[in-house]
Amino acid sequence: MFRRFAVRASAVLVALCLLSAYPAGSARADDDTDSAQGIAAVVNDQIVSRYDLEQRVKLIMVTSGIPNTPENKNRIESQVLRSLVDEALETQEAKRLEIKVEDDEVVKQLEGIAKRANMTMEQIETFLKENDVSETSLINQIKADLAWNKVVGQQFGPLVTVGEEEIDDVMKRLKDEADQPRYLVSEILLTFDTPAQEQEMVGGAHRLAEQIRQGAPFAAVAQQFSQSPSSANGGDIGWVHLSQLAREVAPVVEQMGIGATSEPIKTLNGVYIVQLRNKQTGIGSDPMQDQWTLARVVLPLSVDAPPALVERRAEEATRFAREFKSCADLPTQIKSYVGGMAETPRTVFFGKLDARMQQTLSKVKPGEVAPPIRSNQGVEMVAVCDHQVVSGEMPTRDAIEDNLYAQQLSMMARRHLRDLRRDAVIEIR
Repeated sequence: MFRRFAVRASAVLVALCLLSAYPAGSARADDDTDSAQGIAAVVNDQIVSRYDLEQRVKLIMVTSGIPNTPENKNRIESQVLRSLVDEALETQEAKRLEIKVEDDEVVKQLEGIAKRANMTMEQIETFLKENDVSETSLINQIKADLAWNKVVGQQFGPLVTVGEEEIDDVMKRLKDEADQPRYLVSEILLTFDTPAQEQEMVGGAHRLAEQIRQGAPFAAVAQQFSQSPSSANGGDIGWVHLSQLAREVAPVVEQMGIGATSEPIKTLNGVYIVQLRNKQTGIGSDPMQDQWTLARVVLPLSVDAPPALVERRAEEATRFAREFKSCADLPTQIKSYVGGMAETPRTVFFGKLDARMQQTLSKVKPGEVAPPIRSNQGVEMVAVCDHQVVSGEMPTRDAIEDNLYAQQLSMMARRHLRDLRRDAVIEIR
């Protein structure tokens, strides 16, 4: 249920883990005057102050790797303010439902962040102070996320069901596409509900894409800004086929080079930025690890057999291949051929076979027989009993169910937040 919390809190974790890469104080902007103590927005009579906004901008700067310059602050300020408005709506909804976040829950989350970053709570406090970030800003963000997680879990968790047929459909599609190219993709998704928001999100996406091209870590930016469930993993959606991507996104990914970051891609209700981290053909992690079950078949023939006998054996081999169905029938089938021998099937790794056999197997499939060859023993064939693709990346049914559940829950959460925005009185100043 705490997927949404992981979106933002893990971004702080990334920053703490990269502490040595961004020395204390290196991300500060030069401020000639104190922060303005004005009002940035009013959300249903709840004030979001300029101080709240500026503190959150600083927090995001140090947790996303974006250089904290006046220019960059101006670029992301509107996106950050939208996040603060959403947090206000989320906490108001939690209050309406009488959902509370206890202090010990916040402390537990902070301790978890510190433990995963191999730091103490004191070191986290020092890190924030040295980057001129108020600890209160981080705590408020954690409280809002925890509260919203509880709202979503309580209101929509019981409504989400993932049927066996849905899982079967995904499994079938993955198997059907096993020999198609796969792409290791990360994403950032910014959603919108109105034409005005669409323009704002497109502009924000362009600014984020520019920051990434200038060196901001894609994962850290995704964790702070993306509204997709994948943001909990830095935008990583793993290995996917083109059919698993949005219709507008798939052709862009297909044409991208490894390591490239796309321009913003507009869809019906959102804007994507994607990064292609790798590409491969087939779902198997390594074809050389594929397992083939083979049976050697020999129609005996002496080395000096006359041409007529050799021709007869060749005809028998053709007939054998035509009639072959499965290795289970081999013992019975071979009896029809005088002196014929069929060895017990054995399973071998593709990488252990010689190059000639590898080339031969690339042209046959289970239930077929490789073309016969003349050897000192006679006419030899290899019957293919089975071929198991080593699918190291093939997800389990549980993983597919979790993913489908998260997608449905996230969709319900976005719709509910959209409804809250629509019904709210929001004044941006």
